[in-house]
Parts: sequence; C-alpha cells; structure tokens
Amino acid sequence: MTVEVGTLLQQWRSRRSISQLDLAYEVGVSPKHLSFVETGKSRPSPTLLHALSERLDIPLRERNSLLLAAGHAPRYSEEPLDSETMTRVRAEVRRLLDAHNPNMGMALDRAWNVVLANDTAMLLLEMLPAELRTGPVNLFRVSLHPDGFARMTRNFDEWAAYLLDLLRRMVRITGDERLAELEREVSSYPTVAGLSGDAASHRSGAAGSLLVPLELAVGDQMLSFFSTLTTFGSPRDVTLEELTIELFYPADEPTEKWVAMMQG
Repeated sequence: MTVEVGTLLQQWRSRRSISQLDLAYEVGVSPKHLSFVETGKSRPSPTLLHALSERLDIPLRERNSLLLAAGHAPRYSEEPLDSETMTRVRAEVRRLLDAHNPNMGMALDRAWNVVLANDTAMLLLEMLPAELRTGPVNLFRVSLHPDGFARMTRNFDEWAAYLLDLLRRMVRITGDERLAELEREVSSYPTVAGLSGDAASHRSGAAGSLLVPLELAVGDQMLSFFSTLTTFGSPRDVTLEELTIELFYPADEPTEKWVAMMQG
C-alpha cells in the first residue's frame, strides 16, 4: 500500500516530538504551507524534503521513500557491499577487521546481520547451533535466543537489557518495520520474556564498572569483553549509512590470553 508523503512526514514529526509550527519555522517555511504538505494539498519539492529530513534526522533509506512518495526520484544510492563500486570500502573494512585479530570484529547491516567477520569472530559464531547460522547470522537473534549465546552469557540480564535498549532505540530512530518485527521476535524468547523487573535496572553492573561487559562461559573458561561501535562519518549511500563495525576487546587478562591462544 502506497503511503502519502504528508502522512509519512506526520509520522516522522510525531516520532521526533516536534510540533508542526516549530518544524515549519525551523526549516523556514510557513506553517500553512507545511500543513498543506501534510494534508496532501501541496506537493513538497525535493529541497523542502531535504530540509525537513535534515531537521527530523531521517535516515537515508527513509529519505528516499519520502522522495518517491512525493513523486521525485530517490537521491541516495544503495550499493550492495559486494558490488564493484564498494570494492575500496569493502577492502578497508576487511583490513580493519583482520587487523583487529586476535580480537573479535564484525561488520553489521541495519538489522545487525553479520556481513563480514574476522577469524576470531568466525570461531565464536561457529559455536552456534546450525539452525541459528542458516542464512544471515543476526547478532540480536543469536545473542538472545535460548539456544544461542544466551546459554553461554553469564551476565545475561544486563547484557540482554543493553541489547534490547539498543534495538528499541534503533526502531525509534528508523521507524523500520523489519526492526520492529525483530524486536517483537526476540522479546518473545523465554530468555528475554523471563527478565525480571525494569530492564534498565540490570545495567547498573558491579560497583565501579565503567562498561557493561559481555561475559561468556566457553568450556571451563570465563571470558569478559567490551565493545566499540563504529559507523561511517559522511555517508551518501544507504548501505554505508546502515553499516556498523563492532570491535570486541578483552576486559581482563584471562580473556586476553584466550584470544591470543585462539589465533595461535
């Protein structure tokens, strides 16, 4: 079903909690004109849609949807990561991940499907049941599923709370129904449905803790990691804007020795 551009703009304005009057003044148009755009009485120009998208912090994928709904050509490309156009970018992402060995590193798409992974990350992913490795491996799904890393995560409550907060924030920012469906799916897992109390309360961690660690029991070894998330700073392509690189680091000396041993 085709959604009118005015309806889409109303939805984005509601997500960002800004009034029609304030939005109009901030982008330099009359409230009457913006009202006409939202009610379908006026067709917005690409310039106006760009200004509105900038103020409402709308992702590139959804900016293309706005342009199409208004009868304009999409402005932003969406090149597959394995395309010839992406050769240089893909090579540099791969170089970054490989340089991060023996620590885990992965490149993730918008839904946090793993699109690239270094050797150490692949070793960990291979510990998952085959059914969770069928098709794209989704990091939210395999981290929260009872047959996935949930069974190995010693501090599951606080790590799950962090992941759920992150996923819900991504849903709010993007308005992506695929992410909303993923949130509903993982929220139905018994591991997640069984979380007690307010999820945020699980993130307090130990006294003096600076970060929420990922604590995994691998065999008789207790491993502890923290991670960083990196995105491209000035993307003009949908794929690049949605790409996230997650790099894990040992949070203690036993974990550092374990990752070094895994590479050896």
